[in-house]
Amino acid sequence: MTKIAVATDGAPAAIGPYSQAIRAGGFVFTAGQIPLDPATGQVVAGGIAEQTTRALDSLKAILEEAGSSLDRVVKTTVFLKDMNDFAAMNAVYATYLGANGAAPPARSTVEVSRLPKDVRVEIEAVAEV
Repeated sequence: MTKIAVATDGAPAAIGPYSQAIRAGGFVFTAGQIPLDPATGQVVAGGIAEQTTRALDSLKAILEEAGSSLDRVVKTTVFLKDMNDFAAMNAVYATYLGANGAAPPARSTVEVSRLPKDVRVEIEAVAEV
């Protein structure tokens, strides 16, 4: 199997020994995206809605660089610092994935004790290329 690393300036650069995404076997597997502004490397201002928007914008940029799109996502995992943010995260998520009558991807959502830089959300995806 061939693995191809994917990188774009439209999402925060990897800050460790990992890739923004890997293309393999007809799919692209993204790293989890937290709400960092790719230009500054800083956490975006605002609450869960703004943070979810930034994480999904980063995923969109990575998927497009890989030759895919949000419309081709088959599975996501959402990590929340506080499950009380679920409804607000879900409202933003629905505008990106499964919008306009498209079948939304399968999803797992879990609450975690802590995320990098103490953000409120991290999202990863698997999409068909």
